[in-house]
Amino acid sequence: MKTPSNFIKTLIENDVREGKNDGLVCTRFPPEPSGYLHIGHAKALCLSFGLAKEFKGFTNLRFDDTNPSKESSVYVDAIKMDISWLGFHWKHECRASDYFVELYQLAERLVLENKAYVDSLNPDEIREYRGTLTNPGKNSPYRDRPVEENLDLFRRMKAGEFAEGKHVLRLKIDMSSPNLNMRDPAIYRIRHTAHHETGDEWCIYPMYDFTHCISDSIEGITHSLCDLSFEDHRPLYDWILRELEMSCHPQQIEFSRLNLQYTVMGKRKLRQLVDQDIVDGWTDPRLPTLSGLRRRGFTAASIKEFCRRVGVTKSENNVELAMLYSCIRDELEISARRVMGVLNPIKLVIQNMGDKDVIPLQLANHPKNESMGQRILNFSNEIYIDRADFREEANRKYKRLVLGGEVRLRYGFVIKAERIVKSSDGEITKIICSYDPDTLGKNPEGRKVRGVIHWLPAEDAVPAHINLYENLFSVDFPDSDGRDYSELINPNSLSTCQGFVEPSLIAATVEDRFQFEREGYFCIDSELSSPNSLVINRIVALKDSWEKIDQV
Repeated sequence: MKTPSNFIKTLIENDVREGKNDGLVCTRFPPEPSGYLHIGHAKALCLSFGLAKEFKGFTNLRFDDTNPSKESSVYVDAIKMDISWLGFHWKHECRASDYFVELYQLAERLVLENKAYVDSLNPDEIREYRGTLTNPGKNSPYRDRPVEENLDLFRRMKAGEFAEGKHVLRLKIDMSSPNLNMRDPAIYRIRHTAHHETGDEWCIYPMYDFTHCISDSIEGITHSLCDLSFEDHRPLYDWILRELEMSCHPQQIEFSRLNLQYTVMGKRKLRQLVDQDIVDGWTDPRLPTLSGLRRRGFTAASIKEFCRRVGVTKSENNVELAMLYSCIRDELEISARRVMGVLNPIKLVIQNMGDKDVIPLQLANHPKNESMGQRILNFSNEIYIDRADFREEANRKYKRLVLGGEVRLRYGFVIKAERIVKSSDGEITKIICSYDPDTLGKNPEGRKVRGVIHWLPAEDAVPAHINLYENLFSVDFPDSDGRDYSELINPNSLSTCQGFVEPSLIAATVEDRFQFEREGYFCIDSELSSPNSLVINRIVALKDSWEKIDQV
């Protein structure tokens, strides 16, 4: 599938037409291995991988592993799995740590050329000297250290002689620049922390702004695609490559990041939700992480279709969650087989049917796709229906079973509620009904049937733990609210029930998606479910909620 037209594609088309970079299009995806990828990353993946493939180029996967205190090989593995699941294939798997030696050598070169210096201000003093958006910064008292002293200190930093925060290496650019990123940015810091790839080999680590552009150049990247938060960093990106006279000078291009309704997208914010146990880890199905969405039942195709619909612009990208839901519904409406599940069961006894009587009913697995086949469901004298499908009394708008009224069982017979059995506390425990054996596949002549309800045979029904997911946050865009996240969490973001499902679901795999008729689309939980203990997640509800007619 071709990448939809956008300003970046147009720019690349012009570059190729003019023979820039010998007509090559080489991109990269540079995640920091300090958390799981989210759906905002999916947008960037679709763009970088999609454009490179369309123009017969390549994309590198490069891990920005320059901050060992937050990074882990666990995240590396999760990121690779998510990218592969989406169907993208990188040419080279690289790491910033692959270039640590070269990065250090280039930093030494900048010191020798008096374009970088070791600063001994503490972090608070550096912030104070940096100035503000309206006030220029001022030079550090260490800015004019002799080159020999800077080189000696930098080498001693590398040798591990100093404590963290004692010194940093900064570029010597312009402390009065209107762009704060050009006010002598730090490019190396001391970190006495083992690295998940290099171990204890290093105790100084390069900063992202220094690493990013050089890594792009080393790998021969032609178009370095970033979100808009990097737009003010582009002059620094270009300055470093220009001053180092790198043979390859990639073009950095920025686009708007994705803001999805009722959730947060920043990795730091997602980590807060995980670390504070507000959610159940990075794969919680309420999160916008790709692993969470996959566990909830979203498909790679639906996420890529969502990214296609969102598009690529430079304007703010606040997207309604309904668009994501629409993408998965459109796919599953065609591909998901139909089954019946009873989420909140109550037993219904057919009094005019014998205990041993069984009537096998043939059900289509999909109403519009005969190739998906059929299945058998046994109708017997004890079945389960959903508690929401019965009322002792109800108005005409209620199209389900009412005491003394009739409904049709889905694919089955017309039944009539004759009486009820209640517990000592007044709760209905059983509904006694009769069925009309002449109504299979046809409407009863001259009788008014309220509606159609779903059901399951009590003897064959399989118990299942069912998770129903709603919006994680109670406000549209929590990032712009200003309150602490704990105050914004939707208390009903997860509700659970002990229900019953068709026996065919015992053999279902985590790749299967199915529709519980009248309830929504569901899948098997990939982490918690087993054949002996089914755990099922609701992916998304149906468009038309039956609860709208839940009036007495």
